[in-house]
Amino acid sequence: MNRKSFSLHKLFGTVSGEDIQPKEIISYSVAGFGQNLIVTIVGSYLTVFMTDAIGFPALSVALLMLFARLFDALNDPFMGSIVDRTRTRWGKCRPYLKWMPIPIVIMTIACFLPVYKNSKPGFAAISAVYVLWGMVYTVVDVPYWGLSSALTADTHKRSILLTYARLACTVGGGLVTVIVPQITAGVTERYTAETVQRPLAWTYFIAAAIFALVAIPMFYYGFRNTKERFQSNEKSPTLRHNLHLLFKNKPLMLIVLSGILGSAKMAYSYTGGLYFAKYVLADVSFLGMKGEGLYTLITLAVVPGGLAASVSVPWFAKRFGKKKTFLWSHIMGSAVMFVMYLVGYKTPAGLIIALLGMIIVGIPQGFANIITYAMIADTVDYLEWKTGERAEGICFAMQTLINKIGMAVGAFIGVLAYYMADVTPNNPGMLDEQGKDTLWMMLVLLGAVSLLLTAVPIFFYNFTEKRQKEAVEEIARRKASGKV
Repeated sequence: MNRKSFSLHKLFGTVSGEDIQPKEIISYSVAGFGQNLIVTIVGSYLTVFMTDAIGFPALSVALLMLFARLFDALNDPFMGSIVDRTRTRWGKCRPYLKWMPIPIVIMTIACFLPVYKNSKPGFAAISAVYVLWGMVYTVVDVPYWGLSSALTADTHKRSILLTYARLACTVGGGLVTVIVPQITAGVTERYTAETVQRPLAWTYFIAAAIFALVAIPMFYYGFRNTKERFQSNEKSPTLRHNLHLLFKNKPLMLIVLSGILGSAKMAYSYTGGLYFAKYVLADVSFLGMKGEGLYTLITLAVVPGGLAASVSVPWFAKRFGKKKTFLWSHIMGSAVMFVMYLVGYKTPAGLIIALLGMIIVGIPQGFANIITYAMIADTVDYLEWKTGERAEGICFAMQTLINKIGMAVGAFIGVLAYYMADVTPNNPGMLDEQGKDTLWMMLVLLGAVSLLLTAVPIFFYNFTEKRQKEAVEEIARRKASGKV
């Protein structure tokens, strides 16, 4: 073993020739980076494209975001079942990283075509494209996350794998949120409210095309350099059978409930945060950024805490357990957001406290980004222990369902706040104090409540690391004795 290989094995906690290898962790993470270039440009900016660049009514956009994403989330169990029925020489999760990059890129670019008109036919057209985008995205999203449980059965190595993968996802999404607002802010400043729409539409279109095209080789890299080691039995389960399995997986159901209750905790990181920067902080200048450009600062504020939490997940999970780490970090984050709401945003001190608060709020977000995936991977073992079937597809479909409900609610809250605040598109000076307060309340107060509710179901989660290890050992004994 050369020195470079040794250092990589030491970094990733792997062993040469045994179980998951460093190249797989890197490749899996690269695919996640590319995936998040796509999901972030759509999740964070399509609503702004629709309201501010095309001019669709805010309430219509809010309802579209909610119902389209909820419909898409309900498709996840179907896709999970399809994954569990997939039988190829590459496995059942990896093939989708090979088959789906081109379709998802085409649909992403189609979402931002600068040809949509502010009319009923125009809204119907973009609505149809957005729904189709969600369906295509599901076909790659569910198997991507399901692959993590097929790469290794070691829960500690899974935590390491998912730590690096989620870090890559965060960097990919962060890159989009850093670059795009700076470009669109410049466009907004160069034009009047009456003339900015078309240049803004073209700006979003070009940005979406670039990020989507860059993602293509990353998916293929993830496909080529990973290996599925753990697959379920040979029979192909039906959707009805898989749904029945879901309700036997009690730890997974608690995680799903936690995710649904926490669906508003990151509303500030979606469209709502951009609207707040553009229409409330229009006259605030900091570090060379102003108004809309400050959305970059809002999203970057959570990075230090989130990054520190993310890289320390393996240590915290080993020292305190995933359950306690998740639970208490979310309670702390909720308390911080309540303080932020009470202090307010109308004074320089309030804005500084809000900025510091966002750094702390990044901690539970960083933990959750990795721990929920690791816990769901553990519940795949729980299901196999209880029933003899792994069903990675249907189990990880619940994680993507949680993500999509969060995106749906986050986007809905942001655009609903935009509507309730009576925002005049591309004209921040028209927003009154009541409108500004509405945006603040919807983003911060609802976020604090949602963070607290997220913790409640996890109190009852009891498939700890010790129990998971015992379950895996028992499964191995069954297989060795032929009792599977």
